[in-house]
Amino acid sequence: MKILILEDEVPAYKKLLNYLNDFFEEEEVQHDWARSIKDGKTMLSKHAYDFILSDIQLLDGISFDLFDEIHIEAPIIFCSAHDEYLFKAFNTNGIAYILKPYTKLDFKKAIEKYKSLFQKGDYNNLDTKIITELKSALKEEETNFKKRFVIKKNTGIQLLNVTEITLIEASGDFCIATDNKGKRHTISQNLSSIFKQLNPNKFFKINRSEIVSIDYIEHIESHFKNRLLLTVKGCKEKPMTSSSTTAEFRKWLES
Repeated sequence: MKILILEDEVPAYKKLLNYLNDFFEEEEVQHDWARSIKDGKTMLSKHAYDFILSDIQLLDGISFDLFDEIHIEAPIIFCSAHDEYLFKAFNTNGIAYILKPYTKLDFKKAIEKYKSLFQKGDYNNLDTKIITELKSALKEEETNFKKRFVIKKNTGIQLLNVTEITLIEASGDFCIATDNKGKRHTISQNLSSIFKQLNPNKFFKINRSEIVSIDYIEHIESHFKNRLLLTVKGCKEKPMTSSSTTAEFRKWLES
C-alpha cells in the first residue's frame, strides 16, 4: 500500500504517520509527504497512491487547487481544522474527513470507511463540480474571520477584540496575546489553531512561535542572516522574522 500525505505542519504530519503505522501494523505501507502544492504535484505526476491524507491549507495555497489541476483517482481523506459544514459535499461522493484536533478513533473510523467503500466498489472519484463547491465553501468561510477571543481571568471573563491584538506568542499549549495597550492575555489555543482563524491580510506568522498584526508594526530594520527586526506597538521586546519567512513577509507587506 502506498499513501500520500499532504500536510504543511510537521507535528500534524508526525501524528498522521503514527496513526498510520498503528492502524496498518500488519501491512506493508509506504508513504510520501508533501508540504506544498508544488511538491504534491510532482509526487502525483510520478506515483500512484492507494489513498491520500490531505490538509486543506498547504504552504503555497489550498489543496483544492492541486486536485483541480491534476485528475485524482485515489480516495482522499481530508484532515483539517476548517468547520464541518465545508465538507457536506464529500458525503455524496464517498469522501471522508477528520476534523482537527482529531483523535486516533476519528482516524480509525475514516480509514475503515474507505476500506469498506473499496470492498463494495462504491467509491466515486472527486470531480470538478465537487472541487468547485469546496472552493466556494472555503471562500465563504474565509470571509468570516475571528472577531474576538474569550479570555478567562480570575476576575471573570474578558473579550479581546482581534483588532486590538498586536502580537501573539506561543507558550506551550497556549498563547499570549499582547494588545495595543501593552497588556498580555492568555488564549487557550495553540498558535497554529489561532493563525487559521485570523485574516491573512492582517496577520502574518513571522516565525514558528509568533504572529504579528500589520496594523501595529511601527518600524522594521534589517538583522543578521536575512532576518528582520520589528518594533511592534505595546511590545517591549522586538519580534524577529525567521530567515525562511523574510522573503514572504516582504511580499505580504506590499500586498
